[in-house]
Amino acid sequence: MTTAPPSSGRFARWNQKFIVEERYLEPADRRRLYITSAVLIIVGLAAFFVLLINVLTHTGFERLDVPVETWFDSMRSNGLTGFMIALAIIFGPYAMPVIVLVVTVAWIIGSKHAWRPILLAGGMLTGVILAGVLAPIVQHPRPPIGLMLFGPDKSFSFPSGHVLGTSDFLLLLAFLLASRRQNKRFTVWAVVIAVLMIALQIVSRLYLGYHWISDTTASVALSLAVVGVVIALDTWRTVRVPGERIEGEHSQPQVHGT
Repeated sequence: MTTAPPSSGRFARWNQKFIVEERYLEPADRRRLYITSAVLIIVGLAAFFVLLINVLTHTGFERLDVPVETWFDSMRSNGLTGFMIALAIIFGPYAMPVIVLVVTVAWIIGSKHAWRPILLAGGMLTGVILAGVLAPIVQHPRPPIGLMLFGPDKSFSFPSGHVLGTSDFLLLLAFLLASRRQNKRFTVWAVVIAVLMIALQIVSRLYLGYHWISDTTASVALSLAVVGVVIALDTWRTVRVPGERIEGEHSQPQVHGT
């Protein structure tokens, strides 16, 4: 009797990671996921385009930019400035990619399937591309350089890359974890923590003088659309109702995962 070499077992386990998991839900639960994704996409895109029009025409919500920035300027203090700079660094263009990379790689190595960490990385990359493409097209100027507390930034400000990246990362992570646990308390806490951290990042960008309230709000709206697309894609690819399977797939049904 022959046995497979140890390396073949490791290869099989690694190959299993790239077989997309299946999870079984009732038809009503799957329908709710699709409805949620549609609502997020529609509301997110509608809010973003309304804000975009406001910014381009200097009307509507954009009129709050200067008053809100003036109020944040009046709240500045040495201790608070240090905290806001720390937030800007953690969720900035240098630290955030490292955080996403570490989380993605660790998740792929530690989980049975790589589908969810790949979705997280894909959603984050989508946000980076959107921010990089939209900013030079809209060309919305930042607040005056004299108001910036962490060095000058002469790039355009709409949408905020910091807020978009933070929102994508936290909301996607909350969904990808909570959707498998199927625990209402965990879901509520995941969403609450994500919303609070996003709010802190918005405050940080306004306080430090790098963005207007219209920039940061538009970033959250755009992030909702990205999250909606990910929810729809994940539901389509992984959710099955009892008795339904993916033709040609050999993956095992799963409800929970890490």
